[in-house]
Amino acid sequence: MSENNHLHHHHQNHCSPSPAETMSEDDEPGRPQPPDPGSKKTRNCAAVHPSPHPDRVLEIVLEHVLQFLTARRDRNAASLVCKSWYRTEALTRSHVFIGNCYSVSPSRVTARFPRVRSVAIKGRPRFADFNLMPLNWGAHFGPWVATMGKAYPWLERVYLKRMSLTDRDLCLLGDSFVGFKELELVCCDGFGTGGLAAIASKCSQLRVLDLSDTEVMNDGVDWISCFPEGETCLESLIFDYVECPINFEALESLVARSPALKKLRLNREVSLGQLYRLMVRAPQLTHLGTGAFGPSEAQGASDQEYDYASAFSACKSLVCLSGFREIVPEYLPAIYPVCANLVSLNLSHANINVEQLKPIICQCRKLQVLWVLDSVCDEGLKAVAAACPDLRELRVFPFDPQEDAEGPVSEVGLQAISEGCPKLESILYFCQRMTNAAVIAMSKNCPDLVVFRLCIMGRHQPDYVTREPMDEGFGAIVMNCKKLTRLATSGLMTDRAFAYIGKYGKLVRTLSVAFAGDSDTGLKYVLEGCHNLQKLEIRDSPFGDAALLSGLHHYYNMRFLWMSSCHLSRQGCREVARALPRLVVELLSYEGNEKMDDGAVDVLYMYRSLDGPRNDTSESVTIL
Repeated sequence: MSENNHLHHHHQNHCSPSPAETMSEDDEPGRPQPPDPGSKKTRNCAAVHPSPHPDRVLEIVLEHVLQFLTARRDRNAASLVCKSWYRTEALTRSHVFIGNCYSVSPSRVTARFPRVRSVAIKGRPRFADFNLMPLNWGAHFGPWVATMGKAYPWLERVYLKRMSLTDRDLCLLGDSFVGFKELELVCCDGFGTGGLAAIASKCSQLRVLDLSDTEVMNDGVDWISCFPEGETCLESLIFDYVECPINFEALESLVARSPALKKLRLNREVSLGQLYRLMVRAPQLTHLGTGAFGPSEAQGASDQEYDYASAFSACKSLVCLSGFREIVPEYLPAIYPVCANLVSLNLSHANINVEQLKPIICQCRKLQVLWVLDSVCDEGLKAVAAACPDLRELRVFPFDPQEDAEGPVSEVGLQAISEGCPKLESILYFCQRMTNAAVIAMSKNCPDLVVFRLCIMGRHQPDYVTREPMDEGFGAIVMNCKKLTRLATSGLMTDRAFAYIGKYGKLVRTLSVAFAGDSDTGLKYVLEGCHNLQKLEIRDSPFGDAALLSGLHHYYNMRFLWMSSCHLSRQGCREVARALPRLVVELLSYEGNEKMDDGAVDVLYMYRSLDGPRNDTSESVTIL
């Protein structure tokens, strides 16, 4: 349960205080605190001042106990015990996770948790990555940083995913938190190099700057040069997706004066020769993203003089390797010296074939995480299965994501992985064809699967051999993989597959469905059977109003429901909005300029909010 769910439970609990009651005047940060009961000053005054009230003694003991609870679910459960536990848990909470930025207001969060040092906030749902949301939909960081700047002056860490930020937001963040140390932005947008310059110059104690999958506008500002002179605190610098030129001399100087730097992931502007110079200055790296894995045109001749293998060999602690953009395969032997120690290898930007993969993968006996393109073919996956018995996570991405493209990986590669990697816990597999037999084999050979995402790119594709629906394969996954919490389906599926999911997928928290199902009955099975379901994403499926209304009993327990290009009507969505007043029902229009009429609904996005509908919608959004 996320904090927004946790806040909702207290909103309904008659014995729990309101957010404004969670902190008395004496508990405000910065106010003098009562002397410790065991201190000398307290003992000397014992004759004048009575001992603390027994309830206060209990709270002091409880504060020490709660320090050992770090999991969000454990803390949420503890706060539900009684009013005293609720209050004490709030005062000892240092990290807050908000699974939906519109499920609760910033002011409610800061009132409920007054001593937070770390905040994680998620914005747009995942389908935004596939251009299924209107532009300028929302998820703005501005209101959050403005509120937290006043309430949390000691904030040290901010993690944002799919949020929109401006340069002004980043300037305010740098000005508001004097001890700020970690900024992690995943799939974010809206700001430029000027905002990065503000963070670099204002946050003198910065340890982590992570810009994973994040779009940064090129404002022409040399943000790398804005880090303060002298030795820095940097431990992690990740900008592999920043498509802007880099001042390499400033970067080299920054790396040289950052002795604690362990993680460095570079963008495609950094050539292999420049990478060599950085590695020589930072042999202590544990995580490395190589940038462009080939010589630049301007420096090609001088780059070829470097002994790249010796630079990799000197990095004794290197365990995670990624990058390989614009790869020149002839340089791949340079990484051989580190392969034996690698735990994670990301080749998802490297269009290499099986013959180029084999010499690398045969040395990676400790590998636990592998990302590759399907250009390695089934033979490459067979090599992975033979060499990596400890593999825990595999992602196979398509080099050509077209639906009618030739499929270089298939059920053959999937079955090989299941036979050679029995410890597998997570898989994302893009392919053009699949069989029930291969999926059933994976369910039996890899019973510890927590995440199973199979993406058959051709729509409504049946079993490649039998021409039957993929029902039995997905049924086997939910039946045999008892730890499964995330499932993504594809291929030809009937209501029978969803009956299996509803009956056996009791731990499934995230379900993604595309181009699947027969009728409303299929979705009813899921909504009535998957009691732990938190996130449900559906696109291009034949589910209508009856299916939507069958989940009224469960929607308050979910983080969100997304349905696009289904058979929903505006009237059906209105019925949900009337029945569940604390649910925000958003209708999104693909056109973006016109409000929808009473006919079909393009996109339905529903989520619970403790503070009602938002007030920053664009023209493409209608809130019922």
